[in-house]
Amino acid sequence: MPPILPPRFLVRIAHPCPFVPDMPRDTDDGQHLLELPKRARIDNFAALDGQTNFADVRLAWNDFGLAVQVEVTGKQHEPVGDADKPLSSDGLRLWIDTRDARTSHRASRYCQQFLFSPTGGGPEKDDPFFTPLKIHRALQDAPPAQRDDVLFRAHRRTGGYRLEAFLPATVLYGFDPHEHPRLGFYYCVRDHERGDQFLNIGWDFPFTEDPSLWAVLELVK
Repeated sequence: MPPILPPRFLVRIAHPCPFVPDMPRDTDDGQHLLELPKRARIDNFAALDGQTNFADVRLAWNDFGLAVQVEVTGKQHEPVGDADKPLSSDGLRLWIDTRDARTSHRASRYCQQFLFSPTGGGPEKDDPFFTPLKIHRALQDAPPAQRDDVLFRAHRRTGGYRLEAFLPATVLYGFDPHEHPRLGFYYCVRDHERGDQFLNIGWDFPFTEDPSLWAVLELVK
C-alpha cells in the first residue's frame, strides 16, 4: 500500500541556485542561449518515491534575472503542444515567488507562473511558445509579463528537446536577489509520452495555486 504522503513531501529542501555572470549569451546564430553548469541542476530526489527522471532541470541567476534550462530525453515521439491550450501542452510550468512567503495558501502579487513549450505556437502550430499564466485564487495578480521581454528558445532533437529561457528582472515582479535571496519555486515538466515530472508532490496536492507547498530556491554567489 503506497504511503498517504510521498516521502519527498516530508523533506523541505532549500535548493542552491548558482550565480552565472555571463548569461544570456549574445548570439543570433541559432546556438544555445544558455549553457548552465552541472551545479545548477535541481535535484528532485525522485528515487525517494521510487521514480526516475526524464528531464534535467537547471536554474541559475545573476543581477539581470533568472535562467532556466530543461533537457528532455528518452522520447520516441514528437512533443505535443497547442498555444491555444497551453495547460495540455508538453513542456515546463514554472512557479516563482520572489518573496518566498510560504505562510499563505494563496498567491500574492510576488507569485508568477510561466509556461514554456517546444511546439504548438505560430501559424502552423509547430513553433515553440512561451506564455505567462495567472495563478488560480491569487490574492493579487502580479503585473503581466510581456512575452517579448522573455528570451526563449527550444531545440528539438532525436529523442527529446531542450528548452532555454531567461526571465529578466523586469519580468520577475519584486526580484531583488541581494535583499531577498530566497525565492519560492516549483516546477512540473509535462509530457504526453513520458508522463509528468514534479519537483516533489504531484497532482494530488494543489501546488498550482498554493505557494506554501513550493520549495525554496536559494540564490548563492
